[in-house]
This record gives sequence, structure tokens and C-alpha cells, in this order.
Amino acid sequence: MSLLPILTYPDPFLKTKARPVDAVDDDVRRLIDDMAETMISARGIGLAATQVGDERRIIVLDVPDVSDAESEEAADEAFERKRGENLFALVNPEIVAEEGTTSFEEGCLSVPGFTAEVKRAARITVRTLDREGKPLEFTADELLSIAIQHEIDHLNGVLFIDRLSRIKRELLKRKIKKLLDDDRSRL
Repeated sequence: MSLLPILTYPDPFLKTKARPVDAVDDDVRRLIDDMAETMISARGIGLAATQVGDERRIIVLDVPDVSDAESEEAADEAFERKRGENLFALVNPEIVAEEGTTSFEEGCLSVPGFTAEVKRAARITVRTLDREGKPLEFTADELLSIAIQHEIDHLNGVLFIDRLSRIKRELLKRKIKKLLDDDRSRL
């Protein structure tokens, strides 16, 4: 396994609409393993193939269950302790049903250092293939639902900042541009 470089905004490849995987083979499983290692190393809970420069419809997720934590600090500690326990991959994932709405302060490995509140479906049903190519359908809610929707957006060339109001999106893009310009001026 190897770490893959994670593309960051404004890399144009992040706007790529991923293509379906024809067959889950050793090459796909190798990519899944590399993506998982990359995501865990970057301390993320989800990663889409387009974020590492691959245009196949593949995502990896690791969303630990910390629902029994009594405080945010306890949740953070439990999250670190449980990292890797809920690791799985989705190949050609599609959302086939949605219920309700929720908002969550989202961040992204491709937009490091920035977060924003994003509205999503509260509960989703997903149809996908697993890492062995077997069909799977399941329902997700809470953070898992949000993470899946976020990563499927990546496969469709959509970043979480694209889901913000025009004013909030432009403000965030200006902040990112200023940060990038400041970084370049230091070189």
C-alpha cells in the first residue's frame, strides 16, 4: 500500500465527474487499499477517488461510532481510539432514497483548514458494490449519511463549498485565494 497525494482546491480535477467501475478486480482493490491508507494518514473519515486523481466511482469511509460519548472531548478521544474499526469501501455508490434534512459543519481533505455548515438529507439508502464486487444496499443516518453524501458529491465533481449560498461560497473562495496567495508570496 502507498500514500496518494490528495488534490486540493482549486485543482480542476476536483470538478471531474467520475466514471463507473466496470469490474471490481485486483487493481480496484489496490486503489481502495491505497485510498484507505491515505485517508487514515490524513485523519479523514471519507475519501473519493477523484480526490486522489482517479476518475473511477470509488469511495472509502471510516466513520467511528461515538454516539455514546458524553462530551465533545470524549467523542474526539473515542474517535481517535476507534480509527480504522469501521473502514469500508463503496464502488459505484448511488443514493436511491432520501429522508428528512439535517445540517452539519463539514470540512474536507481537499479544502484543508476550512469548514462550513451544509444541509444534507438526514437519512439515505445507498445501492453499491463492496470491495469484492458484491451488490449491497443499506440505509445510513447521522454522520455516516453525511459522509457518504459528501463523498458521492466528490464523484460528481461537487465540493461542499458548492453547496453553500452564493454569498457564503464567494466569501470562502476569497479566503482560500488569499491564503493561497499568501503562501505563494512566502516562497
